[in-house]
Amino acid sequence: MPPKGKSDTAAYQKLKADVKAGIIGNLYVFHGEEAYLRDHYLGQIKKKLLPPGMETFNYHELNSKDFDVKTLSQTIDCLPMMSERTMIVVKDYDLFKGEREELTVLLKELPDYVCLIFVYDLIAYKGDARTKLAGVLKEKGSVVPFNRQEQGDLVDWIARRFRALDHDIGTEDARYLIFLCGDLMHTLISEIGKIGAYASHRRITRQDIDAVATPQLDAVVFQMTDAIAGGKFDEAAAVLGDLYHMQEAPIKLLAVLGKQLRQLYTARLAVEQKKGSRYLMELWGMRSAYPAERLMQSARRFSLSWCREAVIRCGQIDLAMKSTGVDGAEQLTGFLMELAVKKGV
Repeated sequence: MPPKGKSDTAAYQKLKADVKAGIIGNLYVFHGEEAYLRDHYLGQIKKKLLPPGMETFNYHELNSKDFDVKTLSQTIDCLPMMSERTMIVVKDYDLFKGEREELTVLLKELPDYVCLIFVYDLIAYKGDARTKLAGVLKEKGSVVPFNRQEQGDLVDWIARRFRALDHDIGTEDARYLIFLCGDLMHTLISEIGKIGAYASHRRITRQDIDAVATPQLDAVVFQMTDAIAGGKFDEAAAVLGDLYHMQEAPIKLLAVLGKQLRQLYTARLAVEQKKGSRYLMELWGMRSAYPAERLMQSARRFSLSWCREAVIRCGQIDLAMKSTGVDGAEQLTGFLMELAVKKGV
């Protein structure tokens, strides 16, 4: 698996600085999976541009279902009322399909009073640098990707969010929260709220996190294999039972378990070759060191032969689930017992 390249953050950093300075442009494209940040900056731009109480007259929102260039043109022609600017947000319209030539002409001549933002939420942004439209976007506007944040930035943000709730959290516990719940801010914000409301003391502990946070599936499966590594087979079975209770499909659980076992195998190979967690991060395109470190710790409790055999058997179970009429839950449960028995040998 090739490593993921670092995302280009120049456009995002410029937007961040411009909004702070009150310098708002005429044309933007907002896209990317970090919806929390995107919505935050949409709110900040609206706050900077539109006087309180005048949003109804100066804020306009169009969606892809009833969008056409004529409607956009008419909206652009609406002069601001008791304000210097108007703000137009167009949601989930694919710029590079449909009336591309007409849009190119329109965007070239945007009035200074307009701030037009195309927002990609339910669909992915796919630019086409060969088109005149892409040239206009580059010349007149800014295409801003809202990507998942680096772990260091996320840890700082988590600490700030907890401080706003009159709580503190240590760096390691913040990293654990990211590992457990994922690194998307719009998911973390709700988990922070739950943990903050639950904790009875100022310092957030791992016990507070485990008590109320909703873990992502990858983290739960990791807990299951970690329990096997520690010889806690009843605990591993209980985790699998909880996943069944949550109505997770056995084939989906096997797919996540398969990825976990492959990562564990490569971690064990890294141990054998005296390579560190950085190697594992690059191999799997991990954005933070924490999951790689956890994998390396877990891999040291398994033999290389166990890891290799587990990956092979997982592939065989996957084929059996897809080609036989045997109940998937039965096969997955049997596979878990097989892993536990072989670990205990």
